[in-house]
Amino acid sequence: MFMPSRHQLLFASAAFSTFFLTTAVQAAPSTQQPAVKNTAANKTETKIQNAPASSTTAPIAGILDGSNGETINVHGHHAADGTSAKYMNKIVYLGPLGNRDTLDTPYSVMGVPHDVVINQQLRNINDMAQYLPSVQLEIRGDPNTARPQSRGFEADVVSNSRLDGLNVVSTTPYPAEWVDNLQVLNGLAGSLYGPQNPAGVFEYTLKRPTDRRTERLSVGVDSIGTPTVNGDISGRIGKNGWFGYRLNMLHADGTAYTEGSWIRREMVSADFDIHLDDKTVIELDASHYTYAARGLAPGFGISSNTAVTNIPEAPDLSKPYLGQDWSGYNMETNTFLAKIKHQINKDWSFTLGGLYQDAIRQSFSSTNTLINNAGDYTQTVTAAATADDFRTGSNMAYFNGRVYTGPIKHDLVIGTNGYIMGTYNPTTAGTTQNTITSADPANMYNPRKVDGTQPYYHGRWQSGVVSSQSFIVGDTMTFNKHWAIMGTFAWSWIDQKSARNYKSALTEVNPAPPAAAFSPTASLLYKPTDNQTLYFTYARSVQAGPVANASNTNAYQALPVARPEEYEVGYKLRYGKMQFNVAAFRMTSQYAGNFCSTGTTCTKQTYGYIGTQRNYGVEAQISGEVLPNLSVLAGMTWLDAELVGSQTAQYNNKEIVGVAPIQANLLLDYRLPSSLGPLASGWAFNANVHYVGDRAANLTNTLHVGSYTTLDLARGMAFMFTAFRGLSVSG
Repeated sequence: MFMPSRHQLLFASAAFSTFFLTTAVQAAPSTQQPAVKNTAANKTETKIQNAPASSTTAPIAGILDGSNGETINVHGHHAADGTSAKYMNKIVYLGPLGNRDTLDTPYSVMGVPHDVVINQQLRNINDMAQYLPSVQLEIRGDPNTARPQSRGFEADVVSNSRLDGLNVVSTTPYPAEWVDNLQVLNGLAGSLYGPQNPAGVFEYTLKRPTDRRTERLSVGVDSIGTPTVNGDISGRIGKNGWFGYRLNMLHADGTAYTEGSWIRREMVSADFDIHLDDKTVIELDASHYTYAARGLAPGFGISSNTAVTNIPEAPDLSKPYLGQDWSGYNMETNTFLAKIKHQINKDWSFTLGGLYQDAIRQSFSSTNTLINNAGDYTQTVTAAATADDFRTGSNMAYFNGRVYTGPIKHDLVIGTNGYIMGTYNPTTAGTTQNTITSADPANMYNPRKVDGTQPYYHGRWQSGVVSSQSFIVGDTMTFNKHWAIMGTFAWSWIDQKSARNYKSALTEVNPAPPAAAFSPTASLLYKPTDNQTLYFTYARSVQAGPVANASNTNAYQALPVARPEEYEVGYKLRYGKMQFNVAAFRMTSQYAGNFCSTGTTCTKQTYGYIGTQRNYGVEAQISGEVLPNLSVLAGMTWLDAELVGSQTAQYNNKEIVGVAPIQANLLLDYRLPSSLGPLASGWAFNANVHYVGDRAANLTNTLHVGSYTTLDLARGMAFMFTAFRGLSVSG
């Protein structure tokens, strides 16, 4: 294992600094004075940014300007990233429908904008989840590989997560430095994106080339000792800026949040915009990211045959050896994306795109299992025997246009999207190491170190493949400035195959694969004024049936396609620089689990649908600028998620495991006013409060995990630096 020394890190930082400063010196002198803010809770960071105005070419307008990426506003001086704290989400991306104003969107769409990512110095995209009140993470070991869920429904590995509109794996690490923002469409979206779980759509937007030349260097220290260097170079060259580029590099290596642990993150990405003419652009993106960690705290499981009747209070995760310092993860994610966009005329355009991703996961983390109410636990370490590699290819093709039939305006779409994902397993799993046994258990409040060696697996074979393709049509009919109806419809094909072991061939797992499964959505929108919208949406979708595992009587067979359904009513208001939205919903979907097909007890259980998950809920979010120097991003969700109609009486009308009835978040960002002078006005303060209510820990609801509240406080200071044009430094 290679770990660079502090001298090597210093050399790398100096090299980055020399490059950026040299470029800045070459820029023409200017009297412009930039302002910068840094608001890190436990991270120190230095940024250098250069953005000459005289050499900047005019951006190409319309759908081809790459404006889904970050924007930089200039008001008499050049402001650095995040200083304006723009937290309001005015525009959302709806896949086949393209970019739309949130007031014209009959869905509950919540987002974490670019300025939040910068000001909170987020390090992975799962960190963004805490700012969205309807989103939770199902953590299976490391938060970087957590499976997201929305409104109490668990997301699929690939169908619910998208990068610039194309399917990607959700359970592999991504760096926050790579993406511009996150938006989550809560609820059903099968009519837009094809078969997927009712957990909504997690849409990550890549950073794209900027119209102004920007060169940034960030140097900091995370946690208790992880030096981090991030360089980000962007701009356009050529006549009318026909060629846009963005190069993004990251290196972080050192001690994580607990003594005896370490973490390493390395990323390089390149993004290019090639404007063939003023109506056609090709977008190319490639990235490589590696993530490795050792000695971090794992999750705690509960065995059904133990004496745990009350879950103990959570331990201090900064204590060393909750996870052994030789156990952890090695992850590698390679992503390649290409799009072509063409604007035929002012009313018609098309978009074609494709993505390939290889997500490699080597997991050998500690597995801790509670054995009593006092917090005693056993522990094993083994190399994961399944799903060590996901290879995904996804596609999109949309044709959008606008026509009129008398006074009625029609915004039309016809297109297709889909994906194919292969899953790979090791041929030989690593040997399990029983590091802590029930004969001599450790305690979660007093963990202990156990020597061992990293277990390895060997070989690789394709254990399964799932593919999905959908044909989509849609029409938004606007009758006048008050009334509109939107309808989108998808016909989808799903195919699943699996193999029992590395010696067997892939075979169909669907008992009866559906032919062109239908997913409709219909919405009514009413706008009493230009700045507010009332809407009602009905949606029905399909999702691929989950596959039984090797221990079930129906091993490797997929359940029939599930058909979730949703009713939603919502209200949205935009007032000045503030936006408020609230939605109430009822959602249902089949719930899968193990049961005894022969009676109350059996030696081998069957996997199948054991009831219906029925969720009632209300969610609300407010975002924007409350006062001229005070920004807010806040939300709250109330959720009643139950299992109903269960064939097992003890599960009927019980809370869904892991779903909190109440979840809320409040982020405040305050900048001192400019009237206080240049020194005082450089200061900024922010605070974030996050609350999660207690959750059921088993299907019978005899165990619950307690509620918790976290508080993050930060302050930052900006100061002027006028030696170079557009140069800003924050500390």
